[in-house]
Amino acid sequence: MKIYTKQFKQLSKVDVAIAGGKGASLGEMAQAGFLVPPGFVVLASAFEKFLEETDLNVEMSAILKKVNYKDINSVDKASNQIGDLIADADFPKDIGKEIKKEFGKMGVKFVAVRSSATAEDSSIASWAGELESHLNVDEKDLFEAVKKCWASLFTPRAIFYRFEKNLQKQKVSVAVVVQAMVQSEVSGVAFTVHPVTEDRNQMVIEAGWGLGEAIVGGKITPDTYIVAKDSLEILDKNIFSQEIKIVKDGLGTKEEAVEKSEQEKQKLTDEKIIELAKICKKIEEHYGFPQDIEWAFEKEKFYIVQSRPITTLVE
Repeated sequence: MKIYTKQFKQLSKVDVAIAGGKGASLGEMAQAGFLVPPGFVVLASAFEKFLEETDLNVEMSAILKKVNYKDINSVDKASNQIGDLIADADFPKDIGKEIKKEFGKMGVKFVAVRSSATAEDSSIASWAGELESHLNVDEKDLFEAVKKCWASLFTPRAIFYRFEKNLQKQKVSVAVVVQAMVQSEVSGVAFTVHPVTEDRNQMVIEAGWGLGEAIVGGKITPDTYIVAKDSLEILDKNIFSQEIKIVKDGLGTKEEAVEKSEQEKQKLTDEKIIELAKICKKIEEHYGFPQDIEWAFEKEKFYIVQSRPITTLVE
């Protein structure tokens, strides 16, 4: 019997071809003992079986062949056509059964469902940010969220990216990460090398109230903390006022006002900044290469939700 899902602990960094960049990285970190919210990956083979069973691969190829990537209307039209085809097609029963079973094992009500392209973070191209994530998904909407992640391989941005980077002939597939949802009080990103000055002894941590989508989506200016990698001393702090945050709202998220008393506050205490810097330093040591890390803080615990190489750095 073909297996279409794997738990994080069954995956490692060598599994990009089946689990995508995100899935392989989460597996690697879970195996290495970092605190990763539990979850599993719907492997790229599930997407491929879905396309085969529904004969969509033939129709999609025909649509993509007609695209003029320099014409935004042509790209949009192709994206919408492919998105509709995927949305309307039946979900394969055997894959659905396996996904439900894995979801049941997690014992959680809500998950984050994220696309994980098999070409992601490879030397050819970084697909980071090209694909979609869906937050606070429950069991009822799980299949729909998985389909949306599959379809996000064909968003206008992703289609354009494929032509621009000359990847039309390269096989790019998509796996889907299903991960226990962390309702973060504070979240952010961390770079284990200063992303601007490229100083390898400086880590930069960005932090904001609420879920990380506020930072990723550019809705807020996060606090920035600079930490010396060798001494773990805080070298600099820029505290920014934050008036809105993104929080859970039913089966989705919403923007909410930050309480007046919290708006000007430093998001992480100095002690927590050092604690997070230690974790990030260990992740870099584990990979042996500077990392761009997404983290979330809930109930006094730091969770690592993603780590990828900083692709702009040349060794």
